[in-house]
Amino acid sequence: MAAIAELETDRLRLRAWQESDREPFAALNADPVVMEHFPACLSRAESDAFIDRIEAHWQQLGFGLWAVEQKSDRTFIGFIGLKQVPFEAAFTPAVEIGWRLAQPYWGQGLASEGAKAALQFGFEQLQLETIVSFTAVCNQRSQRLMQRLGLQPVGTFEHPALPEGDRLRTHVLYRGDRQQWSAGLLG
Repeated sequence: MAAIAELETDRLRLRAWQESDREPFAALNADPVVMEHFPACLSRAESDAFIDRIEAHWQQLGFGLWAVEQKSDRTFIGFIGLKQVPFEAAFTPAVEIGWRLAQPYWGQGLASEGAKAALQFGFEQLQLETIVSFTAVCNQRSQRLMQRLGLQPVGTFEHPALPEGDRLRTHVLYRGDRQQWSAGLLG
């Protein structure tokens, strides 16, 4: 397997996953506040399987979701990165930027800082033409981050993995492209 690119920002290191990340990642995925806009909290086994899928994505495509740690104390705080959208929709195939940080690290600009580095990697290293982001309509916090990154709202769609009537089914879709990145409109 090729080495996973590591990114650094002023405060963060976006790196390959380590065995020691599994326990804090499971705690993050079991936090009902962190998981408020997802169908359910994850068990330890489900959380570990998620890491396994992340690592497989890296092996298959050469990019993915990075484990994120604070540079100051090397504490694992969550993930930020890029992934192939795993379902069919009007806007797929597409690459999505996403993030999930443990609650104590919210509101400090860390997700924004890491997401900017991921966008730069996607547009400059991977030469992606477009990157999308989406979340449940009720997830205002993530939508504000998408807006701070300069991503533009495109509309809404019904997430195919969620059943009719589910409060999270309607998602808002944002996107940005390499031309916007080059013009300094993203990040």
